[in-house]
Amino acid sequence: MVSNKTVLVTGAAGFIGSHLCDWFIGHGFKVLALDNFVTGSMDNIAHLTKNKKFKFIKHDISKPILIPGKINYVLNFASPASPVDYLNLSIQTMKVGGLGTHNALGIAKAKGAIFLLASTSEVYGDPLEHPQKETYWGNVNPIGPRGVYDEAKRFAEALTLAYKKVHKMDVKIVRIFNTYGPRMRLKDGRVVPNFIDQILHGKPLTIYGDGKQTRSFCYVDDLVDGITKLLFSKATGPINIGNPCEFSIREFAKLVMKTYGGKAKIVYEPLPKDDPKQRRPDISLARKELGWGPKVPLENGIKLTMDWFKNNS
Repeated sequence: MVSNKTVLVTGAAGFIGSHLCDWFIGHGFKVLALDNFVTGSMDNIAHLTKNKKFKFIKHDISKPILIPGKINYVLNFASPASPVDYLNLSIQTMKVGGLGTHNALGIAKAKGAIFLLASTSEVYGDPLEHPQKETYWGNVNPIGPRGVYDEAKRFAEALTLAYKKVHKMDVKIVRIFNTYGPRMRLKDGRVVPNFIDQILHGKPLTIYGDGKQTRSFCYVDDLVDGITKLLFSKATGPINIGNPCEFSIREFAKLVMKTYGGKAKIVYEPLPKDDPKQRRPDISLARKELGWGPKVPLENGIKLTMDWFKNNS
């Protein structure tokens, strides 16, 4: 891997952004890391701050990005990404998806950099197609409680491809499915940290609805591998990156209990509005275009994640 390249990562202090920073530093890149700590944490990147190839810049990308010098790659990972966050930060979510993406594309254009957008499986909404292929247009409620995030990402995808068409830029779009691993926030509202937090503190596991709704869980190391493969490929996307192994929420609760080595009471709460009933990626395109597929079994990844939470909470 060429080590004289510079990569700009927005949302660098977030869960996925910080793991990307680790990967690029580990492969000899200079990393410019942007975050305004709305949902990110300095704890996620503190171990990198003494590295001469790492530079942190506190900045809200909803405002213009002005950075001197050469930049070869821009990876836009700035956005609230959990229901708790984007329901509480609805306007900020729309602004970072619209204005933020526009500004990130702007600096990539000015620098002649390759641009990669972190999109999401949420663009498929509550899908009527299963599993979801990239050709599926989605079933999204634009004025529902999740609409601020769904529509921000759909707009960001459209804007990214408009820049490719009008300005002939080299752009990439990754649609990220449920990802988990170290550095998730315990209180971010997603099922993995929720269950781990509850079981580590001796609380009942909360299942919303009847627990028959399904998810597929991708370990963060596998996700980073897919993202970087896309970045250095000739593909544009959108390309799904996620694990196609599907679990019901009930099954997942049992797996978490098994990993912990004990049992917990399960309590049921009403299902939130517009919560997807099924979510599983078709990764045929990723396998074909990138030669990528997930490698970390869910049991192993959950143990690694639970161990991290035990030591960091």
